[in-house]
Amino acid sequence: MNPSTAPQVGQHRSAGEAAILDAAASLFSEHGYDRVSMRQVAEAAGVSKANIYHHFQSKEALYLAIMHASADKLSALVENLAEGKGRFDQRLRVFARAHLEHLFSNATTLKLVLREAFSGDEDRSRVLVEQVVGDIYRRMIGIFQAGQEAGLIRGDLDPGLCAIFLLGGDLFYFQSHDLLKQLPGAAIASDPDRYSKGMMDVILNGMLIPGPAEGEVS
Repeated sequence: MNPSTAPQVGQHRSAGEAAILDAAASLFSEHGYDRVSMRQVAEAAGVSKANIYHHFQSKEALYLAIMHASADKLSALVENLAEGKGRFDQRLRVFARAHLEHLFSNATTLKLVLREAFSGDEDRSRVLVEQVVGDIYRRMIGIFQAGQEAGLIRGDLDPGLCAIFLLGGDLFYFQSHDLLKQLPGAAIASDPDRYSKGMMDVILNGMLIPGPAEGEVS
């Protein structure tokens, strides 16, 4: 896939384009990119194939437009984390809750992203990194590095690991939501606010009660 075939991120889209993107995301998510034809997308969107090609020059361009749209929404949340007002820990909490809401609000596209991530197809995994997750992950690392430089985060921590914990915690909840609802004692499955707050409490404050270091006698 050639990233140059994708339209510019953030460009205004007509209702027709949005319907095509929604239909394609749903079909790609359910059946996989290779098993979906442009005819199927046209039927699902209620438009002609010619209309799709008027907006997107190929199935590849349509796929990349979906990836760009997903990245654009998440980038706005990351930008607010980096440049927003308030204490750093408060901004992290706001980001975590907004990110969780973003996942559920864009479930179809996110399921497509996850399908691609675990497809085993190196080419599409590379596109996923280039078009969606790579830049966002680098920006998150930069945010945590800035927190370390400001003396707000332990300097011995890997900034990339911090980013993975935060993004991965939300992603696990989104991916496993139906399963979590079946687990005994997992009341958080029906309370995203409580989950987000608890997750961030653990990330920011740790799990263990402060005490003597291992090997020391109290």
